[in-house]
Amino acid sequence: MKKRAIILATVLFITVFMAGQCAAQCSICTKTASQLGVKPARGLNAGILYLMLTPLTVAGIIGVRWWKREKLVMAQEAIK
Repeated sequence: MKKRAIILATVLFITVFMAGQCAAQCSICTKTASQLGVKPARGLNAGILYLMLTPLTVAGIIGVRWWKREKLVMAQEAIK
């Protein structure tokens, strides 16, 4: 449990402090954002990152639950 907490804290730390370094804009969005100015461009970038993170989080949760379930099924089959 302690190892999981350390891994979670590390991932959270990296995510929070590296989010400002990410540039999640395509070439069209970059051109549009440069015309809007600095502050709206940062807001657009944050919105893109937010919209990207949500489905990846859901997929990750589903994947972890599936992996745990398969691990449990394999352990039960090994006992039989």
